[in-house]
Amino acid sequence: MGISDLFDKLKKEWEVLKGNDAKDKFFYNENTYPDEATARREFARSKQKLFDVNRWSKLPGINSTFQLFDSSGHPSEATKVQVGDFMQIILPATTIENWVTVVEVTEEENAAQFIVRPSPKPEPQRNPDESDGVKHFFSSEATSTFRILRDGTKLMGFEIGRDEAINNSGEETQNRTLLNTLISEGGWAGFQDLQWNKITRYYVHLEEVE
Repeated sequence: MGISDLFDKLKKEWEVLKGNDAKDKFFYNENTYPDEATARREFARSKQKLFDVNRWSKLPGINSTFQLFDSSGHPSEATKVQVGDFMQIILPATTIENWVTVVEVTEEENAAQFIVRPSPKPEPQRNPDESDGVKHFFSSEATSTFRILRDGTKLMGFEIGRDEAINNSGEETQNRTLLNTLISEGGWAGFQDLQWNKITRYYVHLEEVE
């Protein structure tokens, strides 16, 4: 997918997100540089920030803990996510694990993104056909897209959440019905704006890790 395709997709997403569907969320920050040479150089650094999710935990202030796991469920120190990897997300002041898996990675000259969706916790010793349910407060239909674009001298960072329905019904909740409802409507509802604003500012170098 080239940058023109991503821009077209983004425009369509923005029109949808301006509507009344509360299950979709859109977070955005931008930074402009004096010339394209500088913007190209800074975009290369933006891609490193985007794909190296373990460093997200080092952002200052109130922040979630992000840990990358490989497709076999082992902790990973890789600096670039791959399709099939997992991310463990722990919200501030909690020990509750929330898990997502990487379902798409796109990298172009002036555009890059990856998409995750809620998943079971990866267990290295578990049969792949076995599952103890989705370990996330959103259902498995939800997705989060982490995206960066360069347009001339401008860098743009995005987090786009789609179909963010609470995981509180059906078999995939696995005894987390009440917990998932409390997280999504309580702690996460109040923290989401702060977290994704911080991440997208980091992508475009308005904020740096400690």
